[in-house]
Amino acid sequence: MGKNKLKKFDELATFPHVFQCSFRQSREGSQLVNMAGEWHRFFGNTNPITLELGCGHGDYTVGLARLYPQRNFIGIDIKGARMWHGAKQSKDEGMTNVAFLRTQIELLPQFFQPDEVDEIWITFPDPQMKKATKRLTSTYFMQRYQQVVRPNGLIHLKTDSPFLYTYTAAMLHTNQYSMLADTQDLYSSSADPTLETARSLQTHYEHQWLDRGMTIKYLCWNLQPKTEWVEPKIEIEKDTYRSYGRDYQTGKKADETK
Repeated sequence: MGKNKLKKFDELATFPHVFQCSFRQSREGSQLVNMAGEWHRFFGNTNPITLELGCGHGDYTVGLARLYPQRNFIGIDIKGARMWHGAKQSKDEGMTNVAFLRTQIELLPQFFQPDEVDEIWITFPDPQMKKATKRLTSTYFMQRYQQVVRPNGLIHLKTDSPFLYTYTAAMLHTNQYSMLADTQDLYSSSADPTLETARSLQTHYEHQWLDRGMTIKYLCWNLQPKTEWVEPKIEIEKDTYRSYGRDYQTGKKADETK
């Protein structure tokens, strides 16, 4: 691990609004962050709590917190060196409605009580085309979200991936969910108040996708608890790229396909 990363990890550990617990620590029961049911006490208010899952650099979490000071925001990711950017920025600005949690997303029920979360944003996750249970919009994760999100709480997905968009829409349809918002081109859609927040902020990676001429897909729905979730049985064409800056699956470089 480089010296710069080590420095960021050391500094992250000193931030009072950053909580960390690895998967190994959780399994062993050591140093588990005991914050379930305590988040409103930490924020010092009873304002609604929004999570950003896979927050990366944390720029979207911080941006949302600036837009909505009457709400609390928690960015969640396992990669601390990336999270450091948003954590340091929010600390330097003296923001009191932002926190970060470094852990695996599948462990959410260990860190939040039922109904403690009001809303979830999932921003540009890896589409995980090989294994459904790894997709952050899969029924595997939906079962975990409903353990912590209040009934009818909002779930938002922003993605560049046609594969993940198609999969998520099929998952919602299979489980008889109605979508509050659904667009395959967020910035070319007609004026719609349900798209306002999704359009108002762009993540670090979103800028890269837009610069590359890709369209941004967006879905929003209410999370209604279910006793049984059904995975969609659908063949979905795989994306022809993996992620920004990596080789295309065909073996061509990104610049060669423009």
